[in-house]
Amino acid sequence: YRAIVEPFFQRAKQPEVIAKVEALIAGMLSAALVRDSIEVVNDFALPLQSRALTYLLNVPESEADIWIGWGIHVFKVTGGEFKKGNVLEEYLAAQFDRAEANPGDDFFSALTQATHRGRKLTREEMMGFGNLTFAGGRDTIIHSISSIVAHLGRNPADFEFLRADPKRIVHAGEEFFRVFMPLTHIGRVCPVETDVQGVKVPPGGRVSLAWSSANFDEAVFDAPEEIRLDRKPNPHISFGFGAHLCLGAPHARLIVRSLLQALVERVSRIKVLESREHIEHEPRYERANGYESLTVKLTAR
Repeated sequence: YRAIVEPFFQRAKQPEVIAKVEALIAGMLSAALVRDSIEVVNDFALPLQSRALTYLLNVPESEADIWIGWGIHVFKVTGGEFKKGNVLEEYLAAQFDRAEANPGDDFFSALTQATHRGRKLTREEMMGFGNLTFAGGRDTIIHSISSIVAHLGRNPADFEFLRADPKRIVHAGEEFFRVFMPLTHIGRVCPVETDVQGVKVPPGGRVSLAWSSANFDEAVFDAPEEIRLDRKPNPHISFGFGAHLCLGAPHARLIVRSLLQALVERVSRIKVLESREHIEHEPRYERANGYESLTVKLTAR
């Protein structure tokens, strides 16, 4: 399955894609620096991730305008006036219809032309790939970007630490991923009765694999509550691990490292003006992850 779409996600390692992402960030940062303030979540992180995703999927950059219009949360909407998930489903269906009729060299066409174990993919399987790509690679990176910008604004010593030696950016990016993980947990269904550390889980019962807990494991990380931008080793599992390592990890790393590089080269100060945390409300708990809005003032070097 992974082999069908992996070439697109590996595009994040190609020099031409890296150059396009760096140029995109440079242009957006130039625009932000001449403004009195910028709202990071909707006016910076969302368009940045959306346009960068077009490079990954090898589709026209104009498609990003449609994706930006969906907002941050593809499957959730406040007010209940409509379900954004339906908008995504309709969009994906139209793209697969187009690709089947006139295939090209883009992500959607690859899925319509792919075979798995001697058969073509079903439309349901294609939709599954599409949903994972857009839902899994959207608010995850957006929240990471906003969390990092807020941290550097509120911790100028860390910003100066990176500016003093930009080679520290790689390790800093991994530490940011550990603390501000793109995905805090993922659910799984137990097919048979299971014992999880003394807790009985019945057949069909759900368990949560909590990356957020594992990334703060005192047995693995020294002083896990501290953000150490030079932490190494840093065996975080924000992108999973092993055979199920997140396909989007190279893309996320490219965006975060390129953004950090641009910030240390061109920005002397980030001042947080206003912020509103993104709180995920679940039946049994609440968790903070990123921001709903984050307004900052950027001062050029």
